[in-house]
Amino acid sequence: MKTYRFTGGNTAPETFPVKGLIKAAEKGISQVGTGFISYPGELGHQGLREVIAQREMDREGVEVSPAYISLTNGSMQAVTLMAETFMKGPGDVVVTEELTYMGTIGAYKRLGAQLVGVPMDKNGMDLDKLEETLERLHENGTPPAFIYTIPTYHNPTGIVMPKERRLRLIDIARCFDTIVVEDNCYGDVHYEGEKPPAFYALDDDPRHIYICSLSKILGPGVRQGYFYARPPYLERILDRRYDGGCSLLSGSILAAYFKDNFWEHCKMTNALLKEKRDATIDALQRDLSGICSWTQPIGGLFIWIKFPDDVDQVELDALLAKRQFIHSPGRILHVEGKDIPYLRISFGAVPLDDISEGIAILADCIQAARRLKPAVSAI
Repeated sequence: MKTYRFTGGNTAPETFPVKGLIKAAEKGISQVGTGFISYPGELGHQGLREVIAQREMDREGVEVSPAYISLTNGSMQAVTLMAETFMKGPGDVVVTEELTYMGTIGAYKRLGAQLVGVPMDKNGMDLDKLEETLERLHENGTPPAFIYTIPTYHNPTGIVMPKERRLRLIDIARCFDTIVVEDNCYGDVHYEGEKPPAFYALDDDPRHIYICSLSKILGPGVRQGYFYARPPYLERILDRRYDGGCSLLSGSILAAYFKDNFWEHCKMTNALLKEKRDATIDALQRDLSGICSWTQPIGGLFIWIKFPDDVDQVELDALLAKRQFIHSPGRILHVEGKDIPYLRISFGAVPLDDISEGIAILADCIQAARRLKPAVSAI
């Protein structure tokens, strides 16, 4: 039976540049030469950090020094380093959107963090609720270690936080003397519209710490992430690194591949991803219009689907598993694990020809799992 894998933050495998990376490997390895006998250091390959700094400057329009960029083993190492650096111990609070990446939820909970979720609306984190949350935490003597947010092409919703709201979040964080960790790993998976600036580009407060990745434009198997932090926070984070640095071999190859080629690569990958996004939305409109509602992301890899309240979620999961439709239930993306009537689908790695078939299966299963079959509701 065919498997329809609408899960995971994977880009289109059709765009993975095998030949380009083989050519880059020859160049990159030759440039480092016998330097591979040495440890890469806590910042990592200089050439790749320069390429990444240029990526950030091109997108954000502000100066970014490679001296403040540290390469990591995927963005998840950077995510984990933030908690290891800024939490004083188990039970410390981390504030985030109430819906967020399940990997972050799992990592922070394993490190002993108490995750406090802030509700979202169509523009991202609800900042009135954030302000109320921070006031309550401070009154209770439990100020957060930091705020963790995915403001651009949010996982799982695909929502983009507008610039005006970002500026207000910066003001709120400053008022409460709170570090903001921005995870922008989907930032260059962009289809249309404007890209709102990163927090560090809006305000030069060193309490804004930025995480990004090459996984979403290249592939998670490459394991290449990074963070950008300014003194004194850069030194504090680096003090928590015990891994000897990120792969010099990987860095040398990626530096050679992306030098003078970064935006052309993004253009190529995003063209196919946009086609897949459009095919997914077309199929949802065909099969689930009037039954479900969903986000229409202008970037990223995810669509967040609201299904009717009368759907039996246990039955839905069983039906989808039987039909080999792999998805992400809403509860695993909620910081409290609540059984919410939502699910996330990822379209990036699904073959284009399988999208229509897969969404038809999803629609069949949602209808079959409804307890009140005649009712039709959507928001």
